[in-house]
Amino acid sequence: MPNATEYLWFETRNARELVNITDRVRAIVRSSQVTDGFCLVSAMHITAGVYVNDEESGLKNDILAWVDRLAPPGEYQHHHTGESNGDAHLKNLLVGHQVIVPVTRGDLDLGPWEQIFYAEFDGQRRKRVIVKVHGD
Repeated sequence: MPNATEYLWFETRNARELVNITDRVRAIVRSSQVTDGFCLVSAMHITAGVYVNDEESGLKNDILAWVDRLAPPGEYQHHHTGESNGDAHLKNLLVGHQVIVPVTRGDLDLGPWEQIFYAEFDGQRRKRVIVKVHGD
């Protein structure tokens, strides 16, 4: 049974950034030799996330505004431990830290507008995402 595990590394220019990783994930799926199965894409950091949605600049701005409304920058109890990224932890909970995407005929089986995104909420340092492809 073919399967593959690879890591995508990120060091964003901005503290908050939404990065389309669909093509990178698709390349991993295609090279995995899995024709029918699943692809797990998971942020390995608790201040980042992974989600599926549309690649549209207005929507990406809306997503960043939405997570800021629900988890605004500011003072959090977490900051009393010496950290300053309490809102980034909460934003991770809002968008989720992983997605599972079907693989059909050796490729990602996404809807017509679906893309996979890495959501960075505490960036400007090296972080990674794991991509695991499993199936027949």
